[in-house]
Amino acid sequence: MSDKRLRLALQSAGRLSEGSLQLLNQVGIRFQKSSKRLYSSSDNFPLDLYFLRDDDIPRYVGDGVADIGVVGENVVVEQPGLVDITHRLGFGRCRLSIAVRRSDPYDGPDSLTGKHIATTYPNTLKRFLDEHGIEASVHQISGSVEIAPGIGLADAVCDLVSTGSTLLSNGLREVETILHSEAVLVSTPNLDPELVTLRDELVFRIGAVQAASNHKYILLNVPNDRIAEVSAMLPGMKSPTVVPLQEGAWSSLHSVVKEDDFWEVIDRLRDAGAEGILVVPIEKMIR
Repeated sequence: MSDKRLRLALQSAGRLSEGSLQLLNQVGIRFQKSSKRLYSSSDNFPLDLYFLRDDDIPRYVGDGVADIGVVGENVVVEQPGLVDITHRLGFGRCRLSIAVRRSDPYDGPDSLTGKHIATTYPNTLKRFLDEHGIEASVHQISGSVEIAPGIGLADAVCDLVSTGSTLLSNGLREVETILHSEAVLVSTPNLDPELVTLRDELVFRIGAVQAASNHKYILLNVPNDRIAEVSAMLPGMKSPTVVPLQEGAWSSLHSVVKEDDFWEVIDRLRDAGAEGILVVPIEKMIR
C-alpha cells in the first residue's frame, strides 16, 4: 500500500478560505487548523494542507510544491498555463467586471478607448481589450482598486464583483462583465499516477456533497389510484420508492427532487392529491 500523501494548497485567509475548510469538513476530512500555522495534516485521509496567499497557489501547484489547490478561477485565468482545472467547486462565485463613474456615459467597449483603467488583473483585462480592438492604458495596482477614479488615478476600474455594493459606495457602476469566476480545484500538470488516484477519490467525495446540496429528499402520502400519476412527476434518481401504508388505500412515495425544480414539483404534487409532504436535506448523494 502506498504511503504517498496528497498535498493541497488552500487560502490562508480571504473569500475562499471558509468555503474550502467547510468543504473538507463535509467530505469527512479531519485536520487541525491554527491561525499561526501554515501547514496541517489529516489523520483520516492521506492529505497534507498548505495555507498560502491566493495569488501564490497557482505557482506553488504549477511548480509541484503542492499537488492540488483550491483557488479562484479568476486567478487561474490571470496566470494561464501553470495549472490544470480539475473540478469546479460551486462556491465563491463572483465576476470580473469593468466599472466607470456613475456620471460617465458608456455606450459599449469602444467607450473605453483612450481611458486609464486600474486593475489587479492586467493580463485578463488586456486580453479583453485586445479582443475588442481597444487602445487603453492599463494601470496595475494592488488593493482598493475601486477608489482609483475618485482620487484621479484612473477613469475606470476592472475588479472582482460579488454584490456590487462596494462599487456603488464609491460612485461607480458596472458596465462590462469580462469573466465569471468560482472556486476551482486545480492540479499540477503530470501528477504522479498514485496521487491522481487520491485526487480522484477526493473529487468523488466532493461530487457527492455537491449533488446532495442540489437535491431534496421528499416523502409524501398518495392515494393508490394516483400513484402512477404522481410517480411520473417524481423521476428521482431512477423511480420513486413506493411503500404501502397501513391504511390500504394509500401509499408513501419517497424520491429525490432537484433544488431548482422543487417548488414547481411540490405545487403539482399537491394538485394531484399528495398529502403529508415531508422534505429532508441530503448529506451525501452517490449516483
